[in-house]
Amino acid sequence: MSISGVVIAGGKSSRMGEDKALLPFGGYSTLAEFQYRKLEAIFNSVYISAKSNKFNFSANIIADKYDSFNPLNAIISALEHTKEDIFLISVDIPFVSVNTINKLLDCYNKNTNYDIYVAKSINGIEPTVAIYRQSVLISAIEMHKSSNFRLMSFIKSHKFKEVEVENLDEFLNINTKLEYKKSLLKVK
Repeated sequence: MSISGVVIAGGKSSRMGEDKALLPFGGYSTLAEFQYRKLEAIFNSVYISAKSNKFNFSANIIADKYDSFNPLNAIISALEHTKEDIFLISVDIPFVSVNTINKLLDCYNKNTNYDIYVAKSINGIEPTVAIYRQSVLISAIEMHKSSNFRLMSFIKSHKFKEVEVENLDEFLNINTKLEYKKSLLKVK
């Protein structure tokens, strides 16, 4: 499989007040490790995209090549580093199931004429639960140069395939201390 799994963990965590990637979660010492181990069960190569190696477990790190904080940085850095297509997931969306990831991979394997395969719920597309092909790298760099970091605009400028996900709980996002406390009650 010429696709790598990438966990984005290079954000500021400003609403959390501390680095959410380093919070304990799901029996692991950090949320980052929880996501990393989930992807290790699926992909041959797994990475964490972050500004630095701040993690207390052994992981393949891709250093974000830009100083600004946005997912487009992670996409560019990951595509350049891996030289492969990437499955991207944000560290703060821990309830995305293996079934959903496999559904995206199945679509990716069966429908090769798209640049991006993105999860979609009734709330819309989830740009940080998606597969990005190498074919988007040049346009990602150009978009970054123009200081347009909006992933929705980026996705819509490419040929993309939406992959329906029924369970909205999979996209619960952990941005605040209250959301974190609620998520701890849901984790198995």
